[in-house]
Amino acid sequence: MPQQLQSMEIQAFSIGFVTTLGHAGLTLLILVLGAALYAALTPHREIALIREGNTAAALSFGGVLIGMALPLASSLSASVSPLEIGLWGVATIAVQLLVFKIIDWILRGLPERIQDGEVSAACLLVGAKIASALIFAAALAG
Repeated sequence: MPQQLQSMEIQAFSIGFVTTLGHAGLTLLILVLGAALYAALTPHREIALIREGNTAAALSFGGVLIGMALPLASSLSASVSPLEIGLWGVATIAVQLLVFKIIDWILRGLPERIQDGEVSAACLLVGAKIASALIFAAALAG
């Protein structure tokens, strides 16, 4: 293989790798901010409950992270610039927060049961949040 071609490949990789890291980093930042906003909006303090050893709260919050990450991953794969990633990312988090609130409203009493440590309630809530995230992720993918 000619030396010039190898240099072009290495240069393309180095540019692409840096771009990929930047896009992934921006998306992870949006995920962290979205999760923090979710934690601030919930009636109970999930992080404190997790630190106290509440398995149901940990399972529920894990479902929130997965539920946000799925549509964020779809929006990341469809975006081409940091601005587009940011716009789609913020829109994705806003929609997911709304969907999660609707699920919490439909499945009344589950957040309180999670606070009390009921793992079965957390499993149902996680399932509903992941199911809605999969549907939203597919909608984003077009």
